[in-house]
Order: sequence, then C-alpha cells, then structure tokens
Amino acid sequence: MKIQHRQTERHVLTITVDNEAGILAKIAGLFTARGYNIDSLTVADITEDHAVSRITIVTNGPPPVIDQIIAQLERLIPVHKVTDLSEIGPHLERELALVKVAGDENTCTEARNVAEASNARVIDSSPGILIVELTDTPDRIDNFIGLMRDRGLVEVGRTGIVGMTRGAESA
Repeated sequence: MKIQHRQTERHVLTITVDNEAGILAKIAGLFTARGYNIDSLTVADITEDHAVSRITIVTNGPPPVIDQIIAQLERLIPVHKVTDLSEIGPHLERELALVKVAGDENTCTEARNVAEASNARVIDSSPGILIVELTDTPDRIDNFIGLMRDRGLVEVGRTGIVGMTRGAESA
C-alpha cells in the first residue's frame, strides 16, 4: 500500500478578537487539541480603548487542514474576523530581532559593518558588546543571524511575524 503525503503550505492568519482574558489560551488550545503547530504567534491590542486585539499566527498544513483551522477559529465567540493573508494575495510580513554580539574590538567593528550593510540599527554599544535591532522578513533575519554566528553571537530575541495586506484593503 502506498502512503500519500499531503503537501503542506505555509499560511499567515490574522485573527481580530475581543481583548479579553483567556482568548489567547482558547486559540492556542484549539491548535494544541487538534495537533496543529504554531510556527509564530504575535498579539497586540489595536484599538484606542484596548477592546480589540489582533493575533497573527503562522502555521503549516495541507489546504483542507488550514480550512478546518479557519472554520474552527471563526466559531469562537470572541473572534470577529479571520483572514488568511497567504490566500488573499500580496501581503507584507515583518519580524523584529534583537541580536547581541560579543568579542574584541575588531570583531565588534566587523559585526557593526555587517549590521549597517543589513540595514540593522545599533541600539547599544559598550566595550566588547554590540546589540543591534533588525526589522525585516524572517528569511533575511535568519541570514543575518547566520552572519553574526561567526562574529560572536551571544543572544537573539525575536518578536514573531506580523503581516498586513498590501493596498487600501484591510485584513
């Protein structure tokens, strides 16, 4: 018997929800209970009165699984809207990373030059330590971190992906 492997696709989902205690746990629980993986997760309130939040989740799965995830998310009471940015067309994705490098003066100078060439911003510099901030696509951040590994990488902090549709439409 031949086993068929379903092709998985990467999807960026934005979920607009009431900003109430427990909603993130409900959504994470939905993924966990059904064995879905969350590759990236970000949450922030998006209204002046802090009543509504936007959750961005990056996940992978075959199209029927992604459709099931969206349908189950839409059934949750505090969810206003679920949008699959990957399906609706051109969109932007960005992530922020803080990267700390330690080394001698030459190493830190080299790391600073790489950071400047990558459009990263030095936010802290002291003898033997350099901390840079980079906002870019996840792939470019991965590449930047790879370059810093050879230059005394000490620590990395990443925010996770946020996404937005291009053009005048709102997700």
